[in-house]
Amino acid sequence: MQEITILLTIAGASALFLFGMKLMSESLQKIFGDKLRGILTSMSTNKVKGVFAGIFITALVQSSSATTVMVVSFVNAGILRLVEAVSIIMGANIGTTLTSWIIAVFGFHVDIALFALPLIGIGIPFIFSNNRKIKNYGEAILGFALLFVALGFLKNTIPDPQNTWLSGTINFLSSYRYVSYLLFAATGVVITIFIKSSNAIFALTLVLCFKGWLGFDMAASMILGMNVGSTIAAITASREANITARRAALAHLFFNLAGVIWMFVALPFVLSGIQKLCISVAGADPMTNPKAVPVALALFHTLFNVVNAILLTGFSKRISRVVIKKFPYSNLSDEEFNLKHIKIGLLSTPEASIFQAKRETIVFAESVRKMFRNIEKLFSERDEKTYNLLKSKIEKAEEYSDLIEKEIAAYLTKVGEGRLSESSSKSIRALYKMIDDIESIADSCMNILGAFERKRKAKIEFTGHIVTNVLLMFNMVNEALDTMVTMLTHDEELPLSLAQKTEKEINNYRDILKSEHLNNLEKGVYKYDAGIIYNDIISQCERIGDYAFNVAESQKSST
Repeated sequence: MQEITILLTIAGASALFLFGMKLMSESLQKIFGDKLRGILTSMSTNKVKGVFAGIFITALVQSSSATTVMVVSFVNAGILRLVEAVSIIMGANIGTTLTSWIIAVFGFHVDIALFALPLIGIGIPFIFSNNRKIKNYGEAILGFALLFVALGFLKNTIPDPQNTWLSGTINFLSSYRYVSYLLFAATGVVITIFIKSSNAIFALTLVLCFKGWLGFDMAASMILGMNVGSTIAAITASREANITARRAALAHLFFNLAGVIWMFVALPFVLSGIQKLCISVAGADPMTNPKAVPVALALFHTLFNVVNAILLTGFSKRISRVVIKKFPYSNLSDEEFNLKHIKIGLLSTPEASIFQAKRETIVFAESVRKMFRNIEKLFSERDEKTYNLLKSKIEKAEEYSDLIEKEIAAYLTKVGEGRLSESSSKSIRALYKMIDDIESIADSCMNILGAFERKRKAKIEFTGHIVTNVLLMFNMVNEALDTMVTMLTHDEELPLSLAQKTEKEINNYRDILKSEHLNNLEKGVYKYDAGIIYNDIISQCERIGDYAFNVAESQKSST
């Protein structure tokens, strides 16, 4: 019964550590989320800068998995190239070692109770603040404190090794050197895949070493396994993404796997060097003194990732070529209508997920702009075969617009289920409005197509004056749609007045044509049936201009 209680306590403490890690990481990502994209894009212009970008961002958000998943999503969005992504991932591996140093130093060489409970006392009031930013800081402080509360439970719960079958089995499995290294590395891979947090496994490993259950060399082997197991997060995130994103995730695996292979060859020499360094600096031998193992393991973890990055940074292009051969482009898949960004799934924070939704919204806007251009071509088309082909394309585009609006809306609903900052809530509301207006543009295009069909069925021919007016209105609508797409893509660079000017011009021209239309009907310049269809086309074009301006206005309101 006592053994069951110990196991359940260990499981609970590990779960508390995971919760604290998740709470701290997600809160930090909310605090710094808006700046992360800018950091990634500005610091990834070459391989060295990319490595430092990975180090900085991972140290900032305390999660290498969050960084690598973010990198995969940005590659999927076309913001980062594959070579840049590889260098950032290398840096992320180094950045995550900061967490291991925090755990090793504060968790084992400082009285946890001295700062854990005071931090909880500081963080809890912040959480109840109405200010979202203060609340995020409170959650980050609370998550940080929970890490050490959980670590304290682990240290107090795990007993010292005794002459039991378990300690005997561990000693037996540790006695075969390289075979033992491989066995414990495989254990690290499996546990990290299952737990999905290398930091939690690292903390548990440190406690087991501190209590004397694991030796320094076997623990180091487990850490190597964790480095491989941690790549599964990016691979899972890229499963439904585009080819380039899958390449980035695979490159992460290749990079870590290559590092583990060369480290296994040099492991006895590296461990011996760390052992001598610890003895000379701290006077403690991690091979014989369990109390010296936490800092020694943190040193090993950092040394491995730094040296691995230095050795393999020069091979980033070669790694890229290998994964390109593994995932060649498929022309067929590029021709099909597919969601290009949000199919990668929710990211680790609402801010990163909202960024994906914005990228998908731009694709949506580009598709309805293309749809309207086919409407313009259809107006002047006289060849029956070409007319039917264009008509089919427009109808398929309408079906696609209905689908993509539902997909983006469903995605935004999932994002909204998480804890959102004030800016994120604002962005989601703006995106809902944008996709609704973009889909309304597609509906107006279909209404214009319906007017064309009525015209053909009734065998009505427009006069040259009507044709000129309609084509001029089409040109103005095209300008409005171009402005809409440009503002979605470069919202920081263009003022809203640009879209407002085009929308006013369309409204003024519509008013002129309506007034002229009534006079022409009175004078009998054209038949009533032709005038009704003509008026419908102009009205739908004016509505498209309004919707395009609404999209630009919503975009500006979210920034």
